[in-house]
Amino acid sequence: MSDPHVTRPGRGWGWSRRDFLKNSTAAAAGAYAMRWGLGQAADIPLEFDGSKFQLAAQEPNPKRGGVLRVGLTNRPPHFDVHQSGTFNNLGAQGCMFDNLIRRDPRDSGKTIIPDLAHSWQISKDGKTYTFMLRQGVQFHDGAELTAEDVKATFDRIVKPPSGISIPRSVLFKAVEEIKAPDKYTVQFVLSEPRPTSFMMSAIASGWNIILRKKTLDDNNQNLRRVEVYPGTGPFRHSRRVENEVWVMEKNKNYWNKGLPYLDGVEFYHTLPFSPEMGSAILSGRVDYVRVTDPVTARKAKATPGMTATDYYQSVIQATWVNNKKKPLDDPRVRRAMHLVLDKAVLVDVVKDVAPMMVGGFIYPFSDVATPKEELVKRLGYQPDSAAALKEAKALLTAAGHPNGIKGLDYLVRDVATFKLWAQAIQAMLAQVNIECKLRTVVESVWFDDTRNGNFDLAIGAIVSTLLDPSDYFNAWYGKDGPQNYSFWDNKEFQTLTLQIDREVDPAKRLALIRQAEAIMEQDPPLLPISWEKINDIWYNYVKGHNPYEYFGLYDVVRLDTMWLDKA
Repeated sequence: MSDPHVTRPGRGWGWSRRDFLKNSTAAAAGAYAMRWGLGQAADIPLEFDGSKFQLAAQEPNPKRGGVLRVGLTNRPPHFDVHQSGTFNNLGAQGCMFDNLIRRDPRDSGKTIIPDLAHSWQISKDGKTYTFMLRQGVQFHDGAELTAEDVKATFDRIVKPPSGISIPRSVLFKAVEEIKAPDKYTVQFVLSEPRPTSFMMSAIASGWNIILRKKTLDDNNQNLRRVEVYPGTGPFRHSRRVENEVWVMEKNKNYWNKGLPYLDGVEFYHTLPFSPEMGSAILSGRVDYVRVTDPVTARKAKATPGMTATDYYQSVIQATWVNNKKKPLDDPRVRRAMHLVLDKAVLVDVVKDVAPMMVGGFIYPFSDVATPKEELVKRLGYQPDSAAALKEAKALLTAAGHPNGIKGLDYLVRDVATFKLWAQAIQAMLAQVNIECKLRTVVESVWFDDTRNGNFDLAIGAIVSTLLDPSDYFNAWYGKDGPQNYSFWDNKEFQTLTLQIDREVDPAKRLALIRQAEAIMEQDPPLLPISWEKINDIWYNYVKGHNPYEYFGLYDVVRLDTMWLDKA
């Protein structure tokens, strides 16, 4: 299958509306102007028939066979992808599953294309989304996919049962009901309209893998301890050695008969930014690595036959402050800590480990971010930290802690960046006599302890799905947000969030976002450290992918279009 795209090195794939529409294969992809669910989308068809759409690699004559060796972090805290917020799950598990609709791997995931749903209709009032499913799709255990499986999947995501926490549930606050009117039709009914791009992007998130209803029923809706469960994806589980390798084999019954090209994938566990990851790719022990360090990326760019690129990551690096414990529940104490953290220095601390940038509580590279030139004038972000340090001491005195705070438990994720930052932050906090003891733990312990409030401070990173604040404002900062590890509750902020969710006028919405940002500066829900980019490195014989303009790691993880250009 041919593709009309023309490659632009370092920029990904581009097309014009005319070229897109005149190509029958690409035209079937439909909503080609959706950009990560931020604001209104252009040219999204309310009624779309993609029944003839079939995905394939963008290059002509892709070769079949071979095993792709990938180096990435693969130490899952549990096995339930929906409940996860870490690439330790989706990085390896994602290729075993499909989605209702998906992001196109050929254009860095900018376009939403058919997947298990081949067609859709969106009502004119924007309150009903109807998806028509492919027939004859089989789960890895041989069962046929039906609308009941899709309904059960999204019922759990939209309204998680008791004891189940799913970070993406906040995206679907407007979904009132999910219906399965027949065996191959699924409907999402909204209580009130949302921007079409937002809803389609929410549904297309790589996290929202489709599960079998029986799998959920048999396990009481909780898959945290179920290592392998059936998907419909291009690859299936072969074997797994904990903290070493997860091996996948080709799904020979995959519904897209042209995919996958590979016979299998081997995911080798290497920690992000670690020397082991750099060594694995530079020595040729693996073909592709994700989340590696800048030094290795520079070496790869200088090596014939290798390519490296970077792209913005959909997470915040931060320290959470447990609002359930005194004196950390006092906004003055948290703001003092926020002011003491010298963000530029913290970015510099890890410059040879991970590419980072200064930012506050909003994605600094998004359209709604406070411009950098304005941000650096703000207390806590200024190049000269003297004024911020003076204000921090005054705040602690006003809060009744002129001599500081002792004995804080600082929970640290076992990743190179967090360990380096924790030591630097420990020293910065000591400037105002706040003393803390570092406690380094693996992912499973970190997520359990943060969820249960077993910490005073906790340094790590959490994931969002979209650039739109209606996603992460709710998930990270909302009173009942699934990733609100600080247990923060500011009622004025919560009221503003509801207004932001409903406001469709861009200027009015931006003004509300600015108000919300001002609240967080004075009453911090967490202590922002930095925002990152991701380095991907691969050998040039790895084809069928286009990571140059990804937004994060989480939407293009299927590997079904990848192939090896080897003899």
